[in-house]
Amino acid sequence: MNGVLIIDKPAGLTSHDVVNRVRRILQQRSVGHLGTLDPMATGVLPLVIGTLTRLAQFYATSEKVYEGAIRFGFATDTYDAEGEPTTAPQEVILRANEVESAAARFRGVIEQTPPPFSAKKIHGIPAYKLARQQKEVVLKPVQVEIKEFVILGVEKDHVRFRARVASGTYMRSVAHEMGRELAGGAHLESLRRVSVAEFNLADAHTLEQLAEAAQHLSSPDETLKENHVSRSDASLERTHECGSDANRGRIDESVHAASPGGTTDGSPPVVLTGTQPSNEPRSVGTPERLEYLFVHPRKLLPDLPSVTVDDLTAARIRNGRTVNLSDLSRARQVKVFSGQKELIAIATRVAGTLFHPKIVLRG
Repeated sequence: MNGVLIIDKPAGLTSHDVVNRVRRILQQRSVGHLGTLDPMATGVLPLVIGTLTRLAQFYATSEKVYEGAIRFGFATDTYDAEGEPTTAPQEVILRANEVESAAARFRGVIEQTPPPFSAKKIHGIPAYKLARQQKEVVLKPVQVEIKEFVILGVEKDHVRFRARVASGTYMRSVAHEMGRELAGGAHLESLRRVSVAEFNLADAHTLEQLAEAAQHLSSPDETLKENHVSRSDASLERTHECGSDANRGRIDESVHAASPGGTTDGSPPVVLTGTQPSNEPRSVGTPERLEYLFVHPRKLLPDLPSVTVDDLTAARIRNGRTVNLSDLSRARQVKVFSGQKELIAIATRVAGTLFHPKIVLRG
C-alpha cells in the first residue's frame, strides 16, 4: 500500500501517536508524517505510506497555515495552555489597535527564540529534555518568516489569529513574545493547522473514518508480506518522524499553503481526494474502500510538471536509467507517471531533454 493520507489530528495525541494508530489500522509498517503538531493542536497532518515515504524530502520546507487563539494575562513554561504558569495571573482588557500594532512587528522575516520545550539541541541534547529536568535552557534566536499574520478578533483577554508561516516558525513563541510586548504575559491557548503545502482540511479524514474504511483489510501477516519495506524506506520513515521539533517530550508545531483544484501542468482533469474515479483500475495494493481516502497522485507536488510515459520508458525509469523527455526541456524536475494514477518517479534534468530518476517510487 503506497500513498499520501491526510489526517485531521485530534487534540490529545502526538503526531507519533497518530502514525502508530495508522500503522495498526492499515497494517503497514512504513508510515511517516510531513510535519508534526503538538498534542494540544489539531488539523492537517499529512502521512506518507509505503514507498511514498521517499517524498518526504520534497516537503521539508513547506509553508503552513494556522488558526488559533492567544490568551493574555499570564505566561507558561511551555508557551501554551498545557504548561505551568510562570507569571501571576492578572486581569487584562485588550484594545484592538494595540494588538494590531504588536502583530505588525511579527510580520516578515524576524528573529525568534524557540520555546525551551522544543527539540532544538543544546550540546547535542534536545532542549525539552533539559527543561523537563528543570535545568536552564538558553536557546539562540533563529531567523524565521511569518508571511501573513492576521488578527481575526479581540475579545477582552483573547486574540484570534490566522498565520501563514515558513517552516521552522513557532506560534507558541509568537504568543509568548506578544505577551511580553503588551504586558501581563500570554500563551497559545489553541492551534489548528488548516494547511500544509498543497494539503488542506478538505483533504483530511478522521482516524475513525479511516478505521471504518479499513475494516475489511486482510490479516497483518498477509499485508506485511505483500508490502515488504526496504531498509532504506524504514530508515527514512524513522528519520522523518523523529527529526522534527518536540515539546515536553511531545513533538512540536514547526510552522505553500494553497490547495489547487487540479493539476497546473496542462495534464487532463483528475479526480482528487474523496471522489470516486471513473472506470480506471484502482492503485495496486490499496483496497477499494480505502483508495478514496488517499490524495490523488496527480495532486502531489503541484509545482512540478507531470509527464505520462509509455511502458518502455517506464521500465527504464524503474531500473534507474536516464530517459529522454522531449517536451520538458525547461523543467528542472518532473513527476513521472505510468498511466493516469501511478506515480513511478521524480526525475531530474541532467542535460537538454535527458532526465534521470532522483527517486523511484514504483519498482
